[in-house]
Amino acid sequence: MNFGTSLTVAAKELKVVRRKRSIIYSIIVLPLLVAGAFSLYVNQSAAAATGIPSTLSLGLDSITYFFVVLASVLPASIASYSIVGEKVEKSLEPLLATPATDGEILLGKSIAAFIPPILAAWGGALIFMVDTDFALHNLLSYYYFPNWDSGVILLLLAPLAAIFSIELAVIASSRVSDIRAANQIGGLTFIPFAAIFLAGAEGVFAISVGNFLIISGFVLIVDVALFFLSASTFRREEILTKWK
Repeated sequence: MNFGTSLTVAAKELKVVRRKRSIIYSIIVLPLLVAGAFSLYVNQSAAAATGIPSTLSLGLDSITYFFVVLASVLPASIASYSIVGEKVEKSLEPLLATPATDGEILLGKSIAAFIPPILAAWGGALIFMVDTDFALHNLLSYYYFPNWDSGVILLLLAPLAAIFSIELAVIASSRVSDIRAANQIGGLTFIPFAAIFLAGAEGVFAISVGNFLIISGFVLIVDVALFFLSASTFRREEILTKWK
């Protein structure tokens, strides 16, 4: 596999994404809304000087983990469009006719679908963490963020969740011929991460670095398996000759 070819594909995909304002707006606005809502909650708790102990023991790390859920949602629209949308707009065939291998094409499309969403999720998380530190510093006499939990959540688990979403969306979009159907299927990828969020918030398992590392290891294994599955299900000849 030629990584340079994949980067070329990724650059071309990013140019296409920049022209899709609806996708760009959703990627930018959603993290800002989530960060704003959670920051408002923390500020209100700090102003009332109530709920802070429980917030620190579970709430802040649970909120930080929510950006993993966000990272699993944001890439779906780009990844789903990357095949079905380009097929509808007659821009996929020239790429499939190049000497680039299926793996190089899929990797390039995955890189393009990964970069904007993960940067947006990190941006939202950064806004939330900075605001939280300012809101709680007088009560705690120290800055809560950054810490090991947030590092594992945002720098390890969030990227793995985004990759999971991208690969499932690519698999779905390579097997259907309607962009709405591909988008709907890809949009379901947040469910397992949302379930983990709810389980942690309800105290089903401990919110800790160790558990987040275990979850990250499992998601990594799934991501590797999905990459090979997506490469095996992506049939360029069928896309070129049978899609109408």
